This record gives sequence, structure tokens and C-alpha cells, in this order.
Amino acid sequence: MRKIVAGLFISLDGVVESPEKWHFPYFNDEMGQSVGALMESSDAMLLGRQTYLEFAAHWPNQDPATDPLADIMNNKPKYVATTTLETADWQNTTLLKGDLADELDALRRQPGKDIGITGSATLVTSLLRDDLLDELHMLVHPIVIGSGKRLFDSAYGQIPLKLTTSKTFSTGVLDLTYERA
Repeated sequence: MRKIVAGLFISLDGVVESPEKWHFPYFNDEMGQSVGALMESSDAMLLGRQTYLEFAAHWPNQDPATDPLADIMNNKPKYVATTTLETADWQNTTLLKGDLADELDALRRQPGKDIGITGSATLVTSLLRDDLLDELHMLVHPIVIGSGKRLFDSAYGQIPLKLTTSKTFSTGVLDLTYERA
């Protein structure tokens, strides 16, 4: 059965918002391999509404000849967990508007690789809370941002996790993988 796997860039103080503003000084070949392996392990994307809107505004306008990631992002099947969107114009996108647990169970039962989540912190946290996320991959950057959207807040209470793998990159970034405990 397929797994639902999230990958996030996160600061030491838990900020996941706008990683493009603080992430790149820490990017190196080690991180590239980790991110690439996570992308390779999935053949579909699960996105929250906000991340979908940001990606749909960006990726269809990118030239695959100059940005090879554009081809992957545009052609991979995308599933959007939403209660508010009525349509999705980005190619290969399906809106999940029914009971999310049932929709995800049906996706898990389809043949294929894992279903990957990029960004979508609100979705990731709610899936963890509802025991619907199979793995959480976090690239913890050695920087304190101080403000911005954090992955967790007190509204969710305790969510017990089990560390399954860890690696430290030469930049000080921690590559951590968790499952629900």
C-alpha cells in the first residue's frame, strides 16, 4: 500500500514559512540528494489549498528546458485537499472534496509509489493530528527565524512521533524522518 509522506524545510525554531528567504545558504549536494530521493519515492503530490494556489501560479509558467523540475511538477498527478476550491486548472490536478480520510484511503490503495507532500504545513499538521500521515521528513536548518508560520502550535496538543532515520549534513542541517509513535 502507498504511503503519504511529507517533506518540509524547517528552521530550528519551527518556522516553515517562506523557506526561499532562509533555506538556500544551507543547500548543498547532500541536501539535493535527500530532496531528490524523496521526490523519486513518490509519483503523486498531495497539496493543501494555499500551496496548490502558489504552485499553480508558478510552475505552469516555467520552461522545462531551463528548469527540469517544471516538467516533474507539471506532469505529476496532484491532489488538493480543500473545502473551498471549486475548480483546479493546473494540469493533472484533482480536488479532494469529500471526507479526507476516505479520499486518502482510496489513494493509498491505488497502485504506485508514495504520495508526497511538499510544503502545505497546515495540511501536514492536520494529517498528523488525525493519524493520516505515514512519514514526516524534516530538513531542520541551523537558523532561528524568530517569526513566521510554525509547523506546530498549541492548538494541536501532543502528537507522539518516533524517529526512524537521522543524518547530519556538513552545513549543520539535520535530515530527520519520523513516523507516528
